Amino acid sequence: MFTESQERFQERFDTGRLARVIERNIVAPTVSEDWAAFIHRQDMVFVASVDARGRPACSYKGGARGFVRVLRPDLVAFPLYDGNGLFVTAGNMAETGMLELLFVDFEEPQRLRVGGTARIADPDTEDLARWPEARLVVKVSVEHCYVNCKRYVHRRTQTEPSPYVPRDGVDTPVAPWKLLPHVEPHLSAADRDEIARRRAEGRPLPEPEGSGPRPGEDGEKR
Repeated sequence: MFTESQERFQERFDTGRLARVIERNIVAPTVSEDWAAFIHRQDMVFVASVDARGRPACSYKGGARGFVRVLRPDLVAFPLYDGNGLFVTAGNMAETGMLELLFVDFEEPQRLRVGGTARIADPDTEDLARWPEARLVVKVSVEHCYVNCKRYVHRRTQTEPSPYVPRDGVDTPVAPWKLLPHVEPHLSAADRDEIARRRAEGRPLPEPEGSGPRPGEDGEKR
């Protein structure tokens, strides 16, 4: 499981024996029922991916509780919702398939890592029933799963869930930054059509706010 560089640090700090004990007794090739239940209680996950040039990326993904699903002990799935349009995580997974998930429970401190090989697919009817408004679905073939020490997890209490998490039968609000005058003209055709439809129907839109690419930052000459 460990690389030569990791083992050198283990030797330097005399933790090699501990690392082997952890590897033998804690690291598992699949997700247990207990850890599946833990995952299904979470409403966020941190996703680490890497592109074909070895450049890493880390992304926060949020959703309703249980939006990451353990479909089988060796298969974990989650949706990719509307974002900023960069598709960094999706692109990295398409190039290498390498993925690591970190679940952190801030209310009842605990951490769990799940790693494996990911593939991306367009959502089918069953996927959309499970994850309304999913753009893509990620399915991870699990290679390892293990709990991390929880002592440094700061206890937090959720005050309210994000209103932007897609929910079946609920009108998902438009992100305010998409309505900034220097952003809206550059949105996808689908986004522009949706905003125009809401305006025509008199449906509420938020006040433009937030940040976005400033004029001249899209590669065009000013």
